Amino acid sequence: MSIFEQDLEQQEANYQPLSPVSFLQRAATVRPQQLAVVHGERRYNYAQFWQRSRQLASALNRRGIGRGDCVAIMACNTPEMLEAHNAVPLIGAVLNSLNTRLDAATLAFILEHGDARLLISDREFSPIVKEALALLGRPLPVIDIDDVLAEGGELIGDMDYEAFLRSGADTQPTAGITDEWQAISLLYTSGTTGNPKGCVYHHRGAYLNALGNMSAMGVTHASRYLWTLPMFHCDGWTFTWGVTAAMGTHVCLRKVDPALIFQSIEAEDVTHMCGAPIVLNMLANSPAELHRRASRDVELATGGAAPPSSVIEAMEGIGFKVTHLYGLTETYGPATICLPQDDWQELKIEQRSARMARQGVHYVTVENAAIMQADSMERVPSDGNTIGELMIRGNTVMKGYLKNPTATAEAFKGGWFHTGDLGVMHDDGYIEIKDRAKDIIISGGENISTLEIEEVLFRHPAILEAAVVAMPHETWGESPCAFVTLHKPGGADEKEIIAYCRDHMAHFKVPKRIVFGPLPKTSTGKIQKYTLREQAADNH
Repeated sequence: MSIFEQDLEQQEANYQPLSPVSFLQRAATVRPQQLAVVHGERRYNYAQFWQRSRQLASALNRRGIGRGDCVAIMACNTPEMLEAHNAVPLIGAVLNSLNTRLDAATLAFILEHGDARLLISDREFSPIVKEALALLGRPLPVIDIDDVLAEGGELIGDMDYEAFLRSGADTQPTAGITDEWQAISLLYTSGTTGNPKGCVYHHRGAYLNALGNMSAMGVTHASRYLWTLPMFHCDGWTFTWGVTAAMGTHVCLRKVDPALIFQSIEAEDVTHMCGAPIVLNMLANSPAELHRRASRDVELATGGAAPPSSVIEAMEGIGFKVTHLYGLTETYGPATICLPQDDWQELKIEQRSARMARQGVHYVTVENAAIMQADSMERVPSDGNTIGELMIRGNTVMKGYLKNPTATAEAFKGGWFHTGDLGVMHDDGYIEIKDRAKDIIISGGENISTLEIEEVLFRHPAILEAAVVAMPHETWGESPCAFVTLHKPGGADEKEIIAYCRDHMAHFKVPKRIVFGPLPKTSTGKIQKYTLREQAADNH
């Protein structure tokens, strides 16, 4: 034993489990009067934000919710979502933020698979939630969020959210965080079989990624962060906790609309926001009369495929400074950042945007990211040409997939997380992805499983064979394109098949185009999807 290990033990004085819920308590102590949350006419300072979160935690406790219990929430970017991100983990429970774009069958699957004990739901989503609860087939308590800014819907729960809050005590709940490896949240991503896979996050990872975001984007107590990124997506890339860590201001927004975004930017003097490339494209192509400016350029982080140079140039012209991030649900959102070098500003916009299109270097809170050969687990040369798989390791990688040890083992093979994305390493150490995982379609920042769509298509009585691939889309980046072979010519038309799909899946997953004819196959009978992708790209 080393002399440095003798009589030097880990104890409460020198070790505390890392958890992002500590950020809110600190903010309420250091800057209690600082504006914490803005939502329409509602304003909460950090003292009130902490008080409401404590009351929610206590109310959940009194309902029998405790360590390891799952609490689901179906909501827009509202104060209730922020409060849930603190209150639920505060008592050691696990938060399951639901994607508001999903169909009822998928929502029912998630609620059952995640063993949800209670559901907090915004009344605007009551139609789809009622359908999901009917499919669930077991009782599930529901707490209604009755937001005055909601559009339609009805109250379907056991109690109103504000009344539920009042049922809790304004005291510090019993701490449920004894181990930073404890699960803090459950987020679902598309699975290879069509069923979503549940990514389990831990407190340590959420804590570190929140600080990584704060550092990467320069968020401070003077920052005013506009919520254009869904909080249900990777827990808002953990900015739900990162903005609070910086003691900045959360500016809530129920829906992404250019007019509302620009109004908020001007009215609240927004400094930071995040969004998929579709959001940038939407803003860049919005009418000039909508454009409003903050007192300084807005720092805007985008993920997924980098926007084209024309969009970047347009965004810079209307008051935005764009940063390209990369990550997955499995990595708490951002894991790499394309940090600009000093000489990039001297480049022409086309050259600079080409550099910005790279996925860049790993976050300071990520241990490593590398391009490696999946079979040998050896790094590829840094020549900007040799293709390999992007792999990530560190404390901001999920615990694993819930109830799916096979998929977890496959994802962590060789001691690295396999992203499934193919790319190259440049001589300056910057990563650039060249191709995504074979078949997953990324539409408006959301992953769509082609196998899930194919499963629906195969149930159509007129369809003999079907294959789905990504097709370029001006608005969403990518959209599904289905190639089908019918049992007999004229057995169905494009309009009928698309209508059938809309009845059996979330609308954003529905193919935008149906192409009829025989499918290209290998000698072993495997469908050649790369050929179909080329056809879809050439004829979209």
